[in-house]
Order: sequence, then structure tokens, then C-alpha cells
Amino acid sequence: MSAEGFVHAGSAGHVKRSRPQGRTPVTRSDSGGLLDILGVAAIVIDVRGRIVFWSPQAEALLGYPAQEALGQYAARLLVPEEQFDFVLRLFADVMADEEGSWEGSFPVRHKDGELRLLEFRNMRLLDDLGDPYALVLATDRSILRRVERDLALSVRLVEQSPIGLAIMDTDLRYVTVNPALERINGLPADKHIGRRVRDTLPFLDAQTIEASMRHVLATGAPLLDQYTIGRTSEDPQHEHAWSVSFHRLEDANGHVLGLATSVVDVTDRHRAALEADRARHRLAVVADASIRIGTTLDLETTARELADVAVPELADIAAVDVLDSVLEGRRGTTDPRGPALFRALAVNAGYPTEAIRAADPPGQLARYDADRLVTQCVRTGRPMLVAHVAESDLRGIARDPESAALLARAGVHSYLAVPLIARGEVLGALDLKRARNPLPFDQDDVALASELANRAAVCIDNARWYERQRNTALTLQRSLLPQHPPPLTGLDVASRYQPAGAASEVGGDWFDTLPLSGGKTALIVGDVMGSGINAATTMGRLRTATQTLAELDLDPAELLRHLDKITAGLDNYIATCAYALYDPHRGTLCIANAGHLPPVLVRRGREPELLDVPTGTPLGVGGVGGVAFRTMSLPVGPGDQLVLYTDGLVERRDEDIDMGLGKLLGLLDGPERGLEQTCDRLLRNLRGTGLHEDHDDAALLVARVRPPEPG
Repeated sequence: MSAEGFVHAGSAGHVKRSRPQGRTPVTRSDSGGLLDILGVAAIVIDVRGRIVFWSPQAEALLGYPAQEALGQYAARLLVPEEQFDFVLRLFADVMADEEGSWEGSFPVRHKDGELRLLEFRNMRLLDDLGDPYALVLATDRSILRRVERDLALSVRLVEQSPIGLAIMDTDLRYVTVNPALERINGLPADKHIGRRVRDTLPFLDAQTIEASMRHVLATGAPLLDQYTIGRTSEDPQHEHAWSVSFHRLEDANGHVLGLATSVVDVTDRHRAALEADRARHRLAVVADASIRIGTTLDLETTARELADVAVPELADIAAVDVLDSVLEGRRGTTDPRGPALFRALAVNAGYPTEAIRAADPPGQLARYDADRLVTQCVRTGRPMLVAHVAESDLRGIARDPESAALLARAGVHSYLAVPLIARGEVLGALDLKRARNPLPFDQDDVALASELANRAAVCIDNARWYERQRNTALTLQRSLLPQHPPPLTGLDVASRYQPAGAASEVGGDWFDTLPLSGGKTALIVGDVMGSGINAATTMGRLRTATQTLAELDLDPAELLRHLDKITAGLDNYIATCAYALYDPHRGTLCIANAGHLPPVLVRRGREPELLDVPTGTPLGVGGVGGVAFRTMSLPVGPGDQLVLYTDGLVERRDEDIDMGLGKLLGLLDGPERGLEQTCDRLLRNLRGTGLHEDHDDAALLVARVRPPEPG
């Protein structure tokens, strides 16, 4: 096309544009893109140096409207006079060379008279007739440098950023990715470009991610810091976590260009959070175990509590086994090459499973050879972990091949045994198995199981020592009490002694029936204030003293005065005692009381009554003896019963003593029963169960006057 066909210059320098025939007109778009930011001016100059084309951007940049610029000599309009020669030479060079061009910065005069430094790109053009023109592209140099700096900075930041960055088009295909995202996704850039998330990252929930992207594209509302967890193709064994954000990209006029994605690898933070959660969970489990384990001093109960805490928190199946030598009071360590003898205390499963049949039933002795893992656990005092149980491992876990087959059928896939260690001694082991829980045991489980085992071991150790002490005290107590009542004149008697549940509560209560001269019978019930072996020993001394004094045929009050003097010298021990003397010939009952609960008299055909016996001070309170006691005498006849007892029968820690005494009287009321039946009835109903059971030891003595024998 000729210059005349491209630009028509009138006498006034006006430019008329002609539209090419047969072509669809191009609609002007306010794109607001980079060219608009730069404001690039386009100027066309003919061979004579006159301006034949002047763009709107040229007017905005230089201040001259088209009607003032077109037809003017460019040099005279725009170039300072001192630069004429340079510009003319430059123009001639560009127009003379077929590939002529020039680029650089040059000061140009604005319409307001100021010089402005512009950045130029000049090049030679030819129309279809071969006539040359000069195309001048110009922009403000300061704006261009700012855009170049911003672009360079953006590129550098994107390339060097530790944050993974990507641009997606409106079809959610990758347009560009930075090196950080290549590292995060484990894929080079060329494996991203043109593909969607579902094509490049199949290990993620691509459907949910792309739905979020479409929502951002549609609404323009950014989606920030979305937590995504998955496994990469380069590290499929471990979970990774990413924080992902989506922003819609728009140009200056609001046209949607695509989506910007930022990805931060937060795997370390994720794992630290998981570890913190696990630590908090372990603390919660340990705190719960501290409450649930060791609620009693019973060995089997403590073991069951440990097994109950372990299932299902740690395992699907748990067993608690203690070395038999430990229960017998011997050190648990034996020949490391020999077998170990265990006594099973507890077993628990979170659901019905035949793996229970592979465990040793509670109470049963089990012999495990030295190659068994539980034996190695107690021998070394270290946990034994088999994270992934193979068939060959089951032979080292189970007690025999049949048990190994049961564990295999139950699906046991992970095993852990931790020792029960208290005060430096290995007591036994906590045996844990997983079948339904798909996760293998790991070191966190080892730490938690060991913590539970250590806490439970102290409780188990306390329970076994208390049980031994209790058995010792109980043995001593029973040895000091009468085993079989002697033949008595005119009286039938029945008695009971029931120890407390705790070892420290055993030892202070006693009863006695003593046949005396003249057919008389002494009936005694006493309670040494205190417990344990020392209290049982003191009780034995007082019982012996009472027997000796009773042989002197003393009045009950006089006997208690002598017994008080003896008690005052027994290491500050205090005791209560009720002493009754039955005379069958006179049909009388004489009673004295040293701080003891009142006896109950049950007369035939009447309601039971608490005898209002004058109550003296407990034995030993006076310190040097000499306390006054009084004897109460009352007639008794055939069928009358006297009930003597200690406070362990009627006293409750959460009840007033009067309530217990009222229950006692109620149980003694009603039809006449055998003496043995009466004792059993009182113990069964007054000692109770649960929280009230075995809180103190109790002694009970029931005597009934026999009818006179014929003849």
C-alpha cells in the first residue's frame, strides 16, 4: 500500500484513515494491559521528515493533538535545535539501510516547552510501492524503567521464592510454574504446562481442589490457606501437608485472565502439630490412667484396670502377666537362659476375638521359654516391639503352636510387650496386640505403653506388698483368736472375725469365750485402736492379760481396772473392751464397758435393745491406770441372747453410727434363728459391698442362754 493509501495529508495536515475493503472492522478494546501502562506512542515519518501518522498515545505523551502534528517536520516540532544535526544523521542512517533501526533514549520537547527523556525504537518500513517510512515507537523512559524493574523483581521473586507459585488459565490448566512448585510437586515445569491438577497430582483430591478453583474464578473471592494432605510420588510412604491459596487474576479493566496459585509446604509444621496432638493425647491417657489404675490395693483388680486402660487406647488385645517368683516374694531375676514362670492376672479385648483363647486365663500359671519375646522382655527389662508381625514371629509371641494359629486367624499384625518395673525390680509384662487396628505399633506407642506400665507397676507392687502384709497380719490375728469355742455351762455361742480389705486395717479386733470356775463364762469383745501387725500383737497381749485376770474371778469392773493399768504401759496403745460374766447358777449377767459400743440383749419375745451399760473411758487413756469402771448386773433366762461386736460391724464412714446400730437391732428382730445363721446374717447385711466393703475389721460374738437340762 502506498503512503497515500495509508495516510492522506490535507492542506491543514489532517489525516484521513481508509478502511481496507472486504475486512471485518476490529473493535477497540480497553484492555488496560501493559501497552496501556507504558503508553507507547506510534509516529510514522515520511522520507522528507514530515509526520504522516500520529497516534492518540503520541498526543498523550507529547501534548500535540493530531491536527497540530500531522504534516509537520518532526525534527522542528520535537527536537531541540542543538540536536538537529544528530537527529538528521540518525534519520538518514535509518532510512538508507534496508534493515535500519535505532533504539535508545533521547530528550524530546513537549508542547508545554519542557524537555522529556523518552525511550525510542526507530525502524525503517516499506509500503507496497516500495516507498520508505520511519516508524517511531516512544514511551516515557521513567515509566519504562519502572516497569522493567517491577518485572525483573517479579520474575526474580517468583523464581527464587520458597513458595510454590503457578498461573492457571481459565480452563484451569497450568500456564507457568516456578522452581519451588517443581520441587514441591516433584515434577518439572514441562510436565505441568497445559495440564490440569488431576493430570499432574493424582495423589491429591483433585476433584475438590478444582472445584475450589472454579469457585474462585466465578466469584473472585480468594481462597486462602487451605490445608491439603497427601502423599507424593517421590515419597509415597509419608504424609505431606501443604497450605494452598487461590487468587483470581484480572487485568485493569476486570477481565479474568486466570488463576494464581500459591503452595507452601507445611509438612514440618503438620508433623509437629501431629506430634503435639499425640503428646497431649498421651498426657490425657496417662492422666486418665492415674485415676483408673490403683483404685484398690487388690492385685488382680489393679491388673484388670491396666488392661482396661490399654484397650482400645493402645491395643485390641492386652494381657498383664506377673512373674510367679515376684508373687512369692522372691526376686524376679532368674537364669537368663532358662524359662520364666508367669501368673496371668488380667486379659482384655476390645471386641470378641479368638485371640483371647491364645492368652493365658487369669490365675493360671504359664511357662515361657527363653526365646519367647515376653520372657526376653522381663529378662532384659526392655520393650519388645514387632511392628509388622510375620508368621514366623508368632512362634516367639504365643505360648505354643496352637496359640500361634489362633493369633494368625485373629489377624494379629503388630505386637508390643513392655516390662512392669517398680523400684528397680521387673515384676512382669504388659502384652499388647493389634488386629483390627490397622496401624502398627511405633515408638510413640512404646513410650505411652511404658509410661502406663511404669505407673501400673508401682500400684501392682504396692498391692502385692500390702497383700503380703495383710496376709501376715491376718495370719497373726487368726492365730491369736480362739479357733473353737470350749464347752460352756448353760451357754451356746457363735463367733466371727472378718478382716478388712486393706492390709493396714487388719489386726486390732478380738473376741474370747472363757470357761471359769463354778460354771461361769466370760464373754469378751475388744478393739485395739490401730491396725497392722503391731495392733495385732498388742491385741494378743491384751487377750492374754484378760485371760489371766479372768481366772481370778474378778468383778468385770475390777478386771477392767487392772487391764487399764496393763494397757497404759503398751506403747501408748488405746483399746476398747466389753467384758461380760455369765453365772448360770444365779441366772445373771454382769457387764462392764471400757469405751466400747453397747452390747445388744435379745430377750425371747421382746424387741432387741441396746444395753445402757455405764461406759468408762477406753483402756490406756488414763496413762497410769486407776480409771473407775462400773458393773451392770441383769437377770437373763433361757433363750436370751447377748450380742457383742466391734465398730467394724456397724460403723460406716459416710453414715452416722446410730444408723448402723439401728440396722443391727432391725436384723436381730424377728423369729429366732440359729446362732451361726444370725452371725452370717449380720455380716452379710452390715458389712455390705462396694465402697462399704472391708473398710475395717470386725469381731462378733453371740451367746444364747440354754434351757436347763432335765433332771
